[in-house]
Amino acid sequence: MKNNKEEQARSLFGISLSDRPRWQQFLICSSGFFFGYLVNGICEEYVYNRLHFSYGWYFTFIQGFVYLGLIYLQGFTSKQMVNPWKTYVKLSAVLMGSHGLTKGSLAFLNYPAQIMFKSTKVLPVMIMGAFIPGLRRKYPLHEYISAILLVVGLILFTLADAHTSPNFSVIGVVMISGALVMDSFLGNLQEAIFTMNPETTQMEMLFCSTVVGLPFLIPPMLFTGELFKAWTSCSQHPYVYGVLVFEAMATFIGQVSVLSLIALFGAATTAMITTARKAVTLLLSYLIFTKPLTEQHGSGLLLIAMGITLKMLPDNNSTSTKRVLTSSTKSNTAKSAADDEELGEIEEKRPLV
Repeated sequence: MKNNKEEQARSLFGISLSDRPRWQQFLICSSGFFFGYLVNGICEEYVYNRLHFSYGWYFTFIQGFVYLGLIYLQGFTSKQMVNPWKTYVKLSAVLMGSHGLTKGSLAFLNYPAQIMFKSTKVLPVMIMGAFIPGLRRKYPLHEYISAILLVVGLILFTLADAHTSPNFSVIGVVMISGALVMDSFLGNLQEAIFTMNPETTQMEMLFCSTVVGLPFLIPPMLFTGELFKAWTSCSQHPYVYGVLVFEAMATFIGQVSVLSLIALFGAATTAMITTARKAVTLLLSYLIFTKPLTEQHGSGLLLIAMGITLKMLPDNNSTSTKRVLTSSTKSNTAKSAADDEELGEIEEKRPLV
């Protein structure tokens, strides 16, 4: 099944990926992802912490309609779907819940603290991958160690951040923890859909997730009263919609790039890439908005770097397995060729009747 997924033709905004080496696929997808979410991070920091607009559900709702407009401009329609709508119900609920809780948590956490919490998702993603039907992933020991290093580093950073930044509360931690739980399902569900049906495209995944997911955002907006509060606040400051549309356009590029990474490299590897992006976004946040860094921040970032470096180490077992499979394939091919040659000689010697 893995081979089918890799052989499936993939492209990213008109750039063909299937006929390129793996490192070029990785570079192109990662570049799109980094660009999209770096812009997203700066916009979120501006809207939430500078304008003090904390309407995560409403902003996610607006972002969904921008996505649908961009997908339409890409030429995708529902007639091109290869999966039934029901495939995306669970995925959409998890996706919208994650987005809403992530954005809403910025009202209680400062942006770097939220970034660091979200970066820990690689560990629950790896654990949950073992239970998702169609995946049943198992990872080598050093990858779990790298994930633990990430988690410890992020906790150190967050504890330091609680002393230097006032925008930190238990409510924010609960919200972002809920988003982490949903993220542990999200990437694995997306990979499972790509794996079980390799014909699935990134545009279909994003289109169906958005269409099915938008109604899930209405109940929490009505229950919390956020819909009317956000509408009133944004009506008084209409330029916020411009920022939201610009942010959604950048995030769209990042989101399609993430789906490409999941389809080509899997959910756990993609989670590690998102962690690297968040570390870069974090540093930019401190540089641009001039926030104080302490030694504990530095220790946390050092552990994060160690975790990422350990994740990049090759898996000797998989390498050995690949060599055994390659040798076995070559042996079988040679044996088959020898058998064909021997059979041909027998046919030549057989007398004609």
